[in-house]
Amino acid sequence: MDIRANARSVIESSAMTTIAERGEFPHVLLVEDNQGDATLIKLAFKRAGLPGKITIAETGEIGLDILRGEGEHGRGRHPDIVLLDLNLPKMHGLAFLKLVKGDPQTAPIPVVILSSSSAEAEVIAGYACQASGFITKPFCLDDYEEVVSGIGAYWFKLVQTPATHDMSDNVSPARAGISSR
Repeated sequence: MDIRANARSVIESSAMTTIAERGEFPHVLLVEDNQGDATLIKLAFKRAGLPGKITIAETGEIGLDILRGEGEHGRGRHPDIVLLDLNLPKMHGLAFLKLVKGDPQTAPIPVVILSSSSAEAEVIAGYACQASGFITKPFCLDDYEEVVSGIGAYWFKLVQTPATHDMSDNVSPARAGISSR
């Protein structure tokens, strides 16, 4: 069976609904080293009326540990979405994105770049690395709230996702017909 047929059977075997339809609270992984921006994003989620869990990783390495359930971060439910800053200490955001999208366990998780840059070269590079979106960071809380409301409306209320988010329950790459080259 080819990869598409295997992927189709995996998708058909899981209940595809939105996070809101399942009554789940969204889990957001925010990979952001700027404490001020992280605080604004958390406040924006609260003001937008989007309940959920926001986990902050100050480096790409910590973000990868959280996604992979390694180290002190344990195992649990995968985040529903990753909001990613590009200018991070130690590991640039694009390097983080390449690692996330190159791992069959984490590749399906949407990663939206949230950057202070709006340079066309960075936008192109982000999408070339399989970003799910690219948003330029706003300057004030009201604008952050508008961005977060848009993210919530699209990713939590409109987009259908597999019902299973528990990392211990993931479909193995072999079952999904994906090689781990």
